[in-house]
Amino acid sequence: MTRRIGGFILGALLVSTGAAAQGPSFKVGVVSESGDIVTWFKPSGASLVLDRVVPVGIMPADIDGPHNITVAPDMKSYFVTIAHGVPFGTLWRFDADNDSLMGKATVELFPTTIAITPDGEFAFVANSDFHGDRPRVNVVSIVHVPTMAKITDLAACDMPHGVKVNHAGTFAYVSCMNSDELLEVDINTFAISRRVKIGKGHDMNAMDHTKPAAHTQHTQHPPASPGILDKECAGTFVSVSPDDKTLYAACNYGNTVQVWDAATLTLIKEIPVGTGAYNVEPSPDGSILLVTNKKDQSFSIIDARSLTEVARIKSTKKIVHGVAFSPDGKYAYVSQESIGSDPGAVDVVDLATRKVTSTVPVPAQPTGITILKR
Repeated sequence: MTRRIGGFILGALLVSTGAAAQGPSFKVGVVSESGDIVTWFKPSGASLVLDRVVPVGIMPADIDGPHNITVAPDMKSYFVTIAHGVPFGTLWRFDADNDSLMGKATVELFPTTIAITPDGEFAFVANSDFHGDRPRVNVVSIVHVPTMAKITDLAACDMPHGVKVNHAGTFAYVSCMNSDELLEVDINTFAISRRVKIGKGHDMNAMDHTKPAAHTQHTQHPPASPGILDKECAGTFVSVSPDDKTLYAACNYGNTVQVWDAATLTLIKEIPVGTGAYNVEPSPDGSILLVTNKKDQSFSIIDARSLTEVARIKSTKKIVHGVAFSPDGKYAYVSQESIGSDPGAVDVVDLATRKVTSTVPVPAQPTGITILKR
């Protein structure tokens, strides 16, 4: 039965309100590197609908290049790396409710990924410096989030790209593309506690071996696993299992995912995936990993228990980038970059059927992607 009150159908209103109350309480955010925007979507079943578009950057006549996005643990703010600046890139913090700028910190050359400690106190930013002379030692910037003041630039490795803090808030892990290393940073001391080789490195013959590298001082070097130095990995992203016991590194040149024991920093297994493995993320329950294969127009699903690839799914667009999961683990959201005037997209993947259920166009080079729980 419905009743008309003040021009509204009460029955329809109650149905609508009830449906809204039972709907998913999260949003999906994507940064567009060539458009200086953050696009927020709301889930709608097995698809996404546009919520809002937020402009970012400070140079209207040029592209500032937002590359990555992540959300604070308390879900009250979100962070975006801005790649270009004078002379360095920046980390911006936005209010999650109204998108107002809460602060920004100058970091270093071409900041890429961001990791926030569970207590929300510190942000770790990998500065990749894609266009600098090689070899060199790039830094990981550490920012005090409440004040957005940079604490230090930690000399790390040649082209740090991925950074992820474990769930206990004790260590940050960094994957290095050119020097092919995996670093462990002690959050209590902001010092590199251990590092290990994940490949033979890029253009290693050009390095000057007559001088000790600055980043090797006061650092433990576990021995490399047998055969690991035979090929180049180019570790782009690193992630941590929900129980903090396992690390996953995507090898962009090696076309594999490396699985590491976090306690001993020893290699457990190397899993072949598609060409150009780029991002790797475990599902919320840790049962699977999703790997984007940037040069293969596909993404791989790996069973986290057997450590085998169980599915390889074709993506809608050619250049696959980032991945995020719905909080309930039912869907994965895969960002794909633009090519020329053809827009990029976000594919919505049903993880039960392992199929792309829908795709949403996103303009201007979408790259980083994240989930904001509401």
